[in-house]
Amino acid sequence: MKRRFRWIFGILILAAILLGRTASAVVPDKEPVPPEPFAVQAGSYILMEMQTERVLAGRDIHERRAMASTTKIMTALLTLEQPDLDAYFTVDSKAILVEGSSMGLLPGDQVTLRGLAVGMLLHSGNDSAGAAAVKIGGTTENFVAMMNERAAQMGLNDTHFATPSGLDADDHYSSAYDMAVLAKNALENADFSQICATVRMQISFGNPPYDRWLKNHNRLLEEYDGCIGVKTGFTKKAGRCLVSAAQRNGITLICVTLSAADDWNVHKRLFDYGFSLVQQVDLAACLPEISLPVVGGTSSSAKARLSGDAISTVLQGEERQVTAKIFVEPFYYAPLPKEQKAGEVEFYLGDQKLGCWDLYPERTVEVRVVEKKGIWDRIKSWFGR
Repeated sequence: MKRRFRWIFGILILAAILLGRTASAVVPDKEPVPPEPFAVQAGSYILMEMQTERVLAGRDIHERRAMASTTKIMTALLTLEQPDLDAYFTVDSKAILVEGSSMGLLPGDQVTLRGLAVGMLLHSGNDSAGAAAVKIGGTTENFVAMMNERAAQMGLNDTHFATPSGLDADDHYSSAYDMAVLAKNALENADFSQICATVRMQISFGNPPYDRWLKNHNRLLEEYDGCIGVKTGFTKKAGRCLVSAAQRNGITLICVTLSAADDWNVHKRLFDYGFSLVQQVDLAACLPEISLPVVGGTSSSAKARLSGDAISTVLQGEERQVTAKIFVEPFYYAPLPKEQKAGEVEFYLGDQKLGCWDLYPERTVEVRVVEKKGIWDRIKSWFGR
């Protein structure tokens, strides 16, 4: 929509009067990380709310560290974004000759890309990561380049991949913050989120393929109510690494620990802490009534409505600090269909943008028809008066 005539409400007048004063922004990249809720034994860690990417707790969140098999979050995501996920192919015999954890691939085996993603996310198969890399990229090096390109697109400034599996390498690293953002992007893929949330899954591979059952290494799926993934990792250099996510009351939290010996219990405590802080709010309740002026219509105005549910997550008590910017035209010409976008609303908590929603007329305003009278009708009307 053209905005040369847009009006901006909320921040200037309505926000101050109706919505309360603006709070200071919480931007993870620039603002100080909140104080630790308790002593967390980890090289670095982060607790993030998924929708807004708000950091609820953490330490050294941008420090570059080895991240072991949590690398496979990226590898599996790229794999699941390919076409023909369920088409069988023969694995490259050299690509599967990788040390460490394995899903059990042998030379000559036939498998699908979906099956390889399952092998990565449940069994942390280095062989499945290698097979997927060569199938998709042609070579491991080409696939690693794809991983780094995608990391740049996501804004992962402290991440560099050297292997698709996560085996130790000098130039293979990430940060707790970057891994949380990567997990958020991966969980937005329906196939990824379904696989990493599954405790046991049946897949078929072999020569010829036959059904096997794989069990997820992520203990939190069975030990923490609401856990929905994501990925474990361990090497001698990286230590124990864990990226996990949990949902409660429509809120999703992501937790990352790099080099944490007691990672299972640390994640449980951090999730309990995080869920005690946050709440979901209906942002529509923070808005005044918005009227759209209409010229030449059967009505001179139409009430505006938000597209969809304007739900966001804030800390307890912050709902009174939410402000809004409303963008609408000075007037609209009839007809104004209810399906026509008429403006936008942006919600903020301080400088942090909570989201943007479109505005639509609550009802259609039709064109007002003016009856034209001839000369004799006008004379009759005059004598009638």
